[in-house]
Amino acid sequence: MRLSRAWIVARIDLRRLLLSRDYWMPLLLLSGIFFVFMPAVLLTVVTVERNDLDIVNRISDVLESLPGAISDNLVGDSPRARGAYALAVYLIAPIAIVVPLTISSAVAASAIVGERERGTGEFLAHSPLTEREIYVGKIIASLIPGLIAALGGFAVYSVIVNVRVGPLFGGWFFPTPGWWVLIFWVMPPFLAVAISVIVRVSGRVQSTVAAQQAATLVSLPIILGSYGVSSGVVVDPTIGAFVFGVVMWLLAILGLVRGSRVLRRDSLLGVGMETR
Repeated sequence: MRLSRAWIVARIDLRRLLLSRDYWMPLLLLSGIFFVFMPAVLLTVVTVERNDLDIVNRISDVLESLPGAISDNLVGDSPRARGAYALAVYLIAPIAIVVPLTISSAVAASAIVGERERGTGEFLAHSPLTEREIYVGKIIASLIPGLIAALGGFAVYSVIVNVRVGPLFGGWFFPTPGWWVLIFWVMPPFLAVAISVIVRVSGRVQSTVAAQQAATLVSLPIILGSYGVSSGVVVDPTIGAFVFGVVMWLLAILGLVRGSRVLRRDSLLGVGMETR
């Protein structure tokens, strides 16, 4: 297998996505809401200077209800500062996985079945590319949008956190070590595991709608798991988080290898789909 040939498949898909406003505009809006608008509003509400004791009391009540591991790691001299730190560092962490996963899943769901519906599956099936090169190209094309969203959103979110919360702690303090581990060590294999399954499903269904429904079922348990995983990694970015990342990378590699063996040219042609 030659990666340069797999990249040809990925590049064609990425160019198609770039030209499709129906795809990237809703997902850009999704990223903007979760990485920019929602954090900016919430952090502004928490950090704004007020003499409202009721708000301070509510923040104190919320902090007392947080798990002990999070409460022990909170930083700040006041309930307002501690609440802002908890919100910025811990409570919004799951979006770092959920948003990129949603974006990449939308691409992976139509990776194979979309070729059949556009009428380009026959051309791809009869090309000199090997089945593994086609599969890897589809995986790359599905991963890149999610990774771009994660890295871009992470950068913008970091600026928002430091601008709104940083003054309470004497300067810029974000990203924390846990966020570095989450974004660059744990999130990529999470995406790869989900995409490896969704691309395989895309080759077995008869329509993009069915593929998107199946992708939702595949993504749901991963999204639910990401809430606990992301918070745990951010709270305790130690050897446990590193080991968890290793396990996810192994699962991702296993899923990608098995998926590359399953893809067949008849999936692109739609041959025998009615019997599946």
